[in-house]
Amino acid sequence: MQPPLRSSMHHKYRAIVLNLSACCIALVGFSHAFGQVAPAPKSLPLPRQSLPPQSVTPQSVTPQAASQLQPSLPSQTAAVNPAAAPQVAAPQVAATTVAALESGRQLEQERRWQEAIQVYEKALKQDLRNKDLTERLQISRVHLDVNRRYSDRSFLETVERSTPADALEMYTDVLTKLEAYYVEPIDFYKLALHGTAYLEVALTERDFLATHLRNANAEAVENFRRQIHRAVFGKRIGSIDELKAVSAQVATLAQQNIGLHPTATLYEFVAGSVGMLDPYSALLTPGEYREIMSQIEGNLIGLGVELWAEGQELRIVDVFKGSPAAEAGLQAGHYILEVDGNPVVQIGGKKAADMLRGPEGSKVQLVISAGGDQSVALEIARKRVDIPSVSIAEMRDGNVGYVRITNFQKTTVHEVSVAMFQLSRAGMKSLVVDLRRNPGGLLDSAVELADEFLARGGIVSTRGRNGQENRNYTARAPGTWDIPLVVLIDGDSASASEIFAGAIRDHDRGYVVGQVSYGKGSVQGVFPNDRGIGGLRLTVSKFYSPSGAAISAKGITPHVIIPEETASAPQSLTSLRPPMNRALPNGNARTADGNGTIDGNGSSRLQGQKLVATLAPDGIAPEGLASDAIDANRAGNPTGIALTAQRPGYDSSETGAAPKQPADRTLEKGLELARDLAARGR
Repeated sequence: MQPPLRSSMHHKYRAIVLNLSACCIALVGFSHAFGQVAPAPKSLPLPRQSLPPQSVTPQSVTPQAASQLQPSLPSQTAAVNPAAAPQVAAPQVAATTVAALESGRQLEQERRWQEAIQVYEKALKQDLRNKDLTERLQISRVHLDVNRRYSDRSFLETVERSTPADALEMYTDVLTKLEAYYVEPIDFYKLALHGTAYLEVALTERDFLATHLRNANAEAVENFRRQIHRAVFGKRIGSIDELKAVSAQVATLAQQNIGLHPTATLYEFVAGSVGMLDPYSALLTPGEYREIMSQIEGNLIGLGVELWAEGQELRIVDVFKGSPAAEAGLQAGHYILEVDGNPVVQIGGKKAADMLRGPEGSKVQLVISAGGDQSVALEIARKRVDIPSVSIAEMRDGNVGYVRITNFQKTTVHEVSVAMFQLSRAGMKSLVVDLRRNPGGLLDSAVELADEFLARGGIVSTRGRNGQENRNYTARAPGTWDIPLVVLIDGDSASASEIFAGAIRDHDRGYVVGQVSYGKGSVQGVFPNDRGIGGLRLTVSKFYSPSGAAISAKGITPHVIIPEETASAPQSLTSLRPPMNRALPNGNARTADGNGTIDGNGSSRLQGQKLVATLAPDGIAPEGLASDAIDANRAGNPTGIALTAQRPGYDSSETGAAPKQPADRTLEKGLELARDLAARGR
């Protein structure tokens, strides 16, 4: 069995995929990474063309509404941050919980699972032990996971060509890795319940039904769905062989009762054995695993965008500098309405995101909107896109250096070192390191970067069930950058970002400014499947700051807390200026080569669980997946995830002036502290 690649990324329900090497990689840190996503839109209006229609399901089988799903999912602790929760009166907490449950259930009815997850997670920060919130969060996560896989062509192809024997062989591979590497002891009986829970949810999802049960009797499917767990309850299941026997028995019953092919049932047991262990472990589809491996190297093939894919919506979250998307004039806040002639409102955001994948040199036709009545048709060629870890490195306010790190990958330390030398030559006296919206990446990358700023002492320690995971990382004096330092974090800074920020804070090496970080605190190993079909992401250890404090569910508390800021509305399409070679029937225009011209520069970064242009199917469609930090010693490079990109500049020549952006109070405070430190020579 190959060792895993370790990473520390937090999975924030973004659709970014991890890049892994042939062995297990250690990841630490992507913001709600897989099955998780770039932050839900706070004030961005949905374009009229992409208003979600009523849910459409196969006529023969009508899934029961999500809110009616029987609460059969086993209990699981949610990833929450009690440290970030304000101290409020019990009646106010109760009112907030009731409102969250109502809002979340409405989102579930609309099958907007990622947004429902975010509502429940936010409410759980104030009402940590609420069983109703925890239950709805679990159910939404399972729905999201089923949708993720069944929106991914590579997974559908795998299921289609696999026999029941192939599926059982994959199940054996997954269970063997669980026994060897998972951070907690394995309970085979619970894994059986996880499998039936996944199958129960899958039988309410239209993509699963359309793929496997298009002509099935709806009443028979619903009756079977309600009885699934009876095949498991009370059974003594104490080994891999006994668990496989039970799963095969359920598969036979499903075939006999509703005509479901055994392979489809067995794959739900495979996914369920991992997906309900914790919010970060997951079965990776072949496409996701390939993207993870590519991202570790810092490059991907695609359009070069990070996407939010939810329901019938596909929105661009960020655009990578120098990418095909940037050259075509795409910007954060734009909506993709059509992909190769397929309306997003008909095929759904995740399937549309998956269609953006393709080989280098191939082209995709898009219809883009900024949220109003305007739309523009473009044809863009896919190409290899380099994803830098450092998105911005520049001087601010005279003698303050500013470096923004969007993810921790193989090249991070080198990129930061290059930036530091350039800024030093430009007269830098103090430094601001911006880790906001950075979901993490490779464990070793975060450790090595912290070592660059710490002369001695601990950086982070990891503890797992497997003794190989118990490690203490310490700083070494040679080559340390001795410069006044300010680190910026927010609620999306996770895992590897928290390792760096926690080490700086515990050693009083600099100020930490912003909001309490996400609180992931665990390391994931990424394993290839022994048969070469996809991979596996497992939580293999938990990590602790130099002071010994657990980061899971707590996060890093800044020295200076700045209230969370709201997102600005998207800009208009005026910056999309492709040649008007021919008019389309709707009055839009298409370019001959898909390239528009853009003036100016503006930088920003990508976030992943957050998804990018090679798109990962989970929520946000990025070209990279957010993954957790990875232990470089085990094949170790970052599974990229929050990616950096420069947005196309706003074209003031056509509109007169760029819209005024809200003040960045966190950055302003960070620069103020950095100026003060430089003036005092500290």
